[in-house]
Amino acid sequence: MIKDLISAYKQQHGYAKFAPRCVLFDMDGVLYNSMPNHAVAWQEAMKQFDIHFTAADSYATEGARGVDTIRKYVLQQKGKEIPPEEAQRMYDVKTDIFHRMPVAKIFPGVIEIMQKIKAAGMTIGVVTGSGQHPLIKRLLTDFDGFLTEDHIVTAYDVERGKPNPDPYLMGLLKTGNYEPWQGIVVENAPLGVRAGSAAGCFTIGVNSGPLPDAALADNGADIVLGKMTELCDMWGEILEAVD
Repeated sequence: MIKDLISAYKQQHGYAKFAPRCVLFDMDGVLYNSMPNHAVAWQEAMKQFDIHFTAADSYATEGARGVDTIRKYVLQQKGKEIPPEEAQRMYDVKTDIFHRMPVAKIFPGVIEIMQKIKAAGMTIGVVTGSGQHPLIKRLLTDFDGFLTEDHIVTAYDVERGKPNPDPYLMGLLKTGNYEPWQGIVVENAPLGVRAGSAAGCFTIGVNSGPLPDAALADNGADIVLGKMTELCDMWGEILEAVD
């Protein structure tokens, strides 16, 4: 099954080979079960600015830079463009609410898959639309031995966030100046899946939220799984399919 999916991926992108050297993870909803907290924080913050924002909106826009999401919704609902600085002030309110909520747990299977990736001699990177320093610090603490700061891409590293390919192209660059066929992307959100696919990487969707699997598959996921432990179980098959 995996071999067929990888063959289809190579054919779609016109690649002669698939030889991954890095695995690039999204953060929220992939490494941490944090999306329920983000959904609440988004709704409470945007309500303060008279912006209608639902839990479904938070999942649909997850992965994009927060300031980009805010500017988009203000334009749609208020009919006006706001500068990035104003959007950042609004985003700071959301950030403050989020950090006062219970700490999200690491998903089962995350440490195990990182162990397998490291054992295979591959580099681990994180590509997030967040730029919050406490979250970056937590990444380095929780995944010490697997992840280094220079292998993390944040909202401040690119001008265009997800669904543009820029964040994952930057991830390929930071983890070793790799080609797209040398990278695997692990995402949970439609915008992130589109970014990974647009970057040309083999993109694995892990559907940890309420969206239908089709929301990931239709945006370019080469395979859709239900949880990270499934990726652990099939990791050996992925390695067997490497050219």
